[in-house]
Amino acid sequence: MAEILRLGVRSPSGYNLQPWRFIVLKDPASKEKLKACAFDQRQVVEAPIVLICCGDRRAAQPENTEAVIELGKAVGGMNENLAGYMRQAIPQLFENHPCFESVEAWTNRHTMLAVAHLMIAAKSFGVDSCPMEGFVAAKVKEAFQIPAEVDVCCLLPLGYAAEPLKQYGGRFDVTQVYFSESYGEALQVEI
Repeated sequence: MAEILRLGVRSPSGYNLQPWRFIVLKDPASKEKLKACAFDQRQVVEAPIVLICCGDRRAAQPENTEAVIELGKAVGGMNENLAGYMRQAIPQLFENHPCFESVEAWTNRHTMLAVAHLMIAAKSFGVDSCPMEGFVAAKVKEAFQIPAEVDVCCLLPLGYAAEPLKQYGGRFDVTQVYFSESYGEALQVEI
């Protein structure tokens, strides 16, 4: 599990701001408390571990930028030019948000990248996962003392499935989801 968690946060994030935070639930009482917030879905208590996956909007604050700069310096990946650029560009990104509607949308986007990495890392070890949106965020936040500036993106049960929770629902053909040069323009692909 430690390796899955380590690999999961190797996910990329804009400016390396790493807005993801995870609460790891192993205790049956904690999972029962979460189940009450998640429409009594059984996978929350059946899985050995459940992650409450959160996006921290405080990642947009200058203190986080400075922490990321210091982290980069410590591993040799940051120089003063890049640090100066980050100090100038990050506040503008969050003030103008040219590619997102809100800081919550931005943090959720990057947190879900980390969730995807966690799921891939888990599967590489044979561990199944089940990302869930079926929960009442306000109840989860209250039950697990999650600060107001932190948003619950999803729940992620992790374990070994004895059987699939549900049958495979299929996927749209690639011609329905990939376009050529412009939205709606057919992409010719050979499969």
